[in-house]
Amino acid sequence: MNINAKLSGSIFGIISAVTYGMNPLFGLPLYQKGITTYSVLFYRFFFALILLGIIMLIRKQSFKIEKKQLLMSGIGGILLSLSCLGLFLSFHHIDGGIAVTILFVCPVIISSIMYLFFHVKQSISTLIGMFCAMGGIALLSLGKGVEHFSLTGIVLAFSSASTYAIYMVMVKVSCLKNLSSETLTFYVMLFGLSVFFVTLNFGINLQILPDIFSLLCALGLALFPSLFSFLFMAIAIKHIGPSKTAILGVLEPVTALLIGILVFGESLSFQQIIAVAIILISVSIVVTGKPPATVKAKLKS
Repeated sequence: MNINAKLSGSIFGIISAVTYGMNPLFGLPLYQKGITTYSVLFYRFFFALILLGIIMLIRKQSFKIEKKQLLMSGIGGILLSLSCLGLFLSFHHIDGGIAVTILFVCPVIISSIMYLFFHVKQSISTLIGMFCAMGGIALLSLGKGVEHFSLTGIVLAFSSASTYAIYMVMVKVSCLKNLSSETLTFYVMLFGLSVFFVTLNFGINLQILPDIFSLLCALGLALFPSLFSFLFMAIAIKHIGPSKTAILGVLEPVTALLIGILVFGESLSFQQIIAVAIILISVSIVVTGKPPATVKAKLKS
């Protein structure tokens, strides 16, 4: 892999993860206004689609797409929207920390799919980074203990991880890889929007945004955790592959944690500091492709 491509892919993957972690910054105020999950997700995709369409028109980018690519985009859009929906619905049944921890089995699922169906083996550094990431996420998310257990919540969170993993693999190995990242993201969000439209009883149950502040929050949700995140994720997958892109996603809860501390006045525990340190180590391993010297020594012994 070209060094410049790997570096740029890693940077885009990091930006994708950080912007996705901004969900609480824009989403929580909407929930506090009484907007349901289904309506929030609809506005998230709807405004993101409009913004991306305007950008593509200004830049005179083509919306042209082949029939096969259109079909695969439809499948990808449904998978991505179901992943978002599954995760948000799981929050109603299990603690958010548990749901996020389950979601980050995504890199394992991706690696398994790539190995079983495409015979792609992961490097030692990627595997080390993956398990460091999962350990850091577990430490970060489960620090407050398990308050309640729900099989429904577990299934929803796992389905979210699975559909997300399949989508990321599709972007890498299907005809979608030949689409520009902007065109791919546009059609994926277009088909994803249809899922939320159906869940809202074909728009009948869509809640109207009550004020300008809610509109600004919806636009922020569409721009950062949606448009930027999905677009940069598509670019990252093409450069460094779905497994490494998924591992870099561990920066999402770190961003959400920092927002909680800086904006919502949440506290930071020693355990969370250790967890963030482990996560940053996992990210550095993925970006540089080199595990720490102590780990390498143990592997050789």
